[in-house]
Amino acid sequence: MEKRIDTIGETLKNESYGMGIGSKVKAAPLKRQDGADEQYLILKQIENHPLNIFALENEAISEALKELRTAMESRENLIPALDKARELAIHYAEKGDLLYPLLKLKYHFVGPTDIMWTVDDEIRDEMKALSNSAKDFSSLLEDKDWNERLEAVVTRAEEMIYKEENIIFPLCAKNFTEEEWQDIARDFDDYKPCLIGKRPLWKKATPKKNVNDLPQTGEMITFPSGQLTPYQLDAMLNTIPIELTFVDANDVNKYFNDGDEMKLFKRPLTALDREVYTCHPPKFEPMVRSIIADFKAGTRDCIEIWSSRGDQAVLIRYMAVRDKDHNYVGTLECVQPMGFAEQHFGR
Repeated sequence: MEKRIDTIGETLKNESYGMGIGSKVKAAPLKRQDGADEQYLILKQIENHPLNIFALENEAISEALKELRTAMESRENLIPALDKARELAIHYAEKGDLLYPLLKLKYHFVGPTDIMWTVDDEIRDEMKALSNSAKDFSSLLEDKDWNERLEAVVTRAEEMIYKEENIIFPLCAKNFTEEEWQDIARDFDDYKPCLIGKRPLWKKATPKKNVNDLPQTGEMITFPSGQLTPYQLDAMLNTIPIELTFVDANDVNKYFNDGDEMKLFKRPLTALDREVYTCHPPKFEPMVRSIIADFKAGTRDCIEIWSSRGDQAVLIRYMAVRDKDHNYVGTLECVQPMGFAEQHFGR
């Protein structure tokens, strides 16, 4: 196993695989004797399977790179074409979150994942740098070095499509279990599509859990996305640099965080288990009732109010809290001092 891993890693380091318009090297697809290619072909033809979506995104990325090369030749709409091609960053994030860690940690394909992960970042960062610099200084569009860098990064992006289709995706197809693909499909659904329309969830995807269906045992609070002790949860919520207050579906104050920093809006413990309307001056009660009524009716999800305390701006957000089925659970008030932002952008 280790020898095979090293061989693939050295291949990726030392060779350039070309594909598509403009590539310096035209490489034929790799041929294996272990059935990985055949398995990839089968899986990528299954509608909405993760490999099916990855393959569709690669087709779209390839088309975007062709459009970019056309713009590079015609010198028309070059920056819009480059920004469209930069959407491949979504595809790279999907690989980095869903494929590389599993390949590396469980199946020990360290070389391919580390090398390709690094190249993904380099391609993404270089495209961003080229786009931003040309927007700041349009004269760079005629600069020789800038154009050579663009040519190089487009070629690398084209080569990455080849490497995915002939190395990484077949490795995943050969090694990942059905259960792992089901979990990947569940998580895939959280990502913005990369240059393709939103795809339905694969019918075999692992269902997302509802907190009410999870057993609560011992000292741990179990969530669909992890577990925490009450001690950890309390410390975490008190660390967040935002003042949080939760009002339940019956309009009753049920919680506020309590960090060490002096609060802009004081919240006495005696306010808990009281109707939220009793915590506001009479002149504000109609507004609070209107906001919560709209949240319950589903006509609004968030209200933002800018205020000031002392010498800094304060952003107050009222947000409707809903469960996975969009049922109203309560209202969350978030009070965030914005002095840090004023200092940062005022430099």
